[in-house]
Amino acid sequence: MAKDERDILEVLYDELDFIEKGGYGRSVRTPWQPKSAFQESLTCINYADPERTRPCGECHLIDFVSQEHQHKEVPCHFIPLNERGETVEALELEEDQAKLEQAVKDWLYARIRKIEEERSLQPGS
Repeated sequence: MAKDERDILEVLYDELDFIEKGGYGRSVRTPWQPKSAFQESLTCINYADPERTRPCGECHLIDFVSQEHQHKEVPCHFIPLNERGETVEALELEEDQAKLEQAVKDWLYARIRKIEEERSLQPGS
């Protein structure tokens, strides 16, 4: 469904690297403004595009969003990150950046592991 030409595994690894290097830390220019998970990293197909010219439906992350949330303004914020169904949207409301980042990292590790396992089972791998 996604039209993003990048490899999903590479996208997830890049997001994980971004978070682990403190990518969602507060900006020195706007420390009062929190950064938005997924949206403010290279993972987002509209990164650095204030006009948001590409629809979120073209992003790989849309495949992890339930049908009912795919038409939200920021659908990737509705990806269930854990067994409790916590989402970026819900965790941002808690205003606990460390908890949010850990939940996203745990989700990334799990998705990466699953994709790697699936690919290792494919013929010709």
